Amino acid sequence: MLLEVAVEKRFEAFQFKADFTLRSDKCGVFGPSGSGKSTLMHLLAGLLQPDKGVVRLNGRVLFDQKQKINLLPEERQVGVVFQHCCLFPHLNVRQNLFYGRNRLPRLQRNISPDQLIRVLQLDELLERSVHRLSGGERQRVALGRTVLACPQLILLDEPLSGLDRALKYQIIPYLRNVFAEFSIPLLFISHSLQELRLMTEEVLIMRDGQAEKTMLTEDLARVNLGSIEQGYSNLLQLDRPQEMGNLRRYQWGKVFLIGLNSDEQTAGQFVLGARDILLFKKHPEAASARNMLACTVRRLYQTDWLAGVELDCQGNTLIAEIVPQSVEELEISPGSEVIAVFKASALRRLYSSL
Repeated sequence: MLLEVAVEKRFEAFQFKADFTLRSDKCGVFGPSGSGKSTLMHLLAGLLQPDKGVVRLNGRVLFDQKQKINLLPEERQVGVVFQHCCLFPHLNVRQNLFYGRNRLPRLQRNISPDQLIRVLQLDELLERSVHRLSGGERQRVALGRTVLACPQLILLDEPLSGLDRALKYQIIPYLRNVFAEFSIPLLFISHSLQELRLMTEEVLIMRDGQAEKTMLTEDLARVNLGSIEQGYSNLLQLDRPQEMGNLRRYQWGKVFLIGLNSDEQTAGQFVLGARDILLFKKHPEAASARNMLACTVRRLYQTDWLAGVELDCQGNTLIAEIVPQSVEELEISPGSEVIAVFKASALRRLYSSL
């Protein structure tokens, strides 16, 4: 994807200005409430008209004030998934799904409905009224409807913020699978750094109506290291679960990790808090913690009151957060060998693989 934006829009009490270029197919827009995230989405989708500037998607002009070009929303090939699903209440699931596709010229219908329905697991919902859908099911139908319209870009405007934590992490695997399966570029708008880390590779930072800069999503997470109240979260894809009595062993690259045997016996995405990891210079002779990994220190992150330690664990990356005094006492520096130790209960499942 190549998205080029240089626009301005003035409101009564708010001025929006953005000048940026995005090339990644998995982009995010991050910023606090009122920073201009939704304004940007409306300008890209054609729901708002800039006062001046240019918007181009893959070289195609969507808006150019000087040339007096302003394509209508239905002409832009830009799909939108809103926070509130906005399904048509008088249509069932199948009719909602095919609404946009049926209005496309046949030559533009390049996505298989059967394949999409399979990826989103909507087979058993097709004849159901949208009034009988759960929040997660409604969001899957809204996503499917947008994808079947075969857009060149999909904008997701806080699509998970209206869902509770359990539903949110049920939806994310479907989102990831759809965008991987159909290779559609996405712009994921969110104030949640964790959602952005799961869905994007690059992030546009918005503040006070200005597009400040772009950076890698993981770099953004590490810039905020130490400033986040609950600390940095390591996101781990764990596979091949094996029962071990009250525990379960998972494969993480070349490493095996031990978690509790209280959740689903499936592979999935797990989270491990950076502050749940203890570092030792030598292998502890005895400890209640089940996970003890030999690691090499890659680099240190300095924060106001904690130190972030990036670890190489046989090719995998972990971030631990410890107090600066511990860095000095353990003589931790790039290249140091340490043992990372954490409890089985510290591994918490976010969602299961589909």
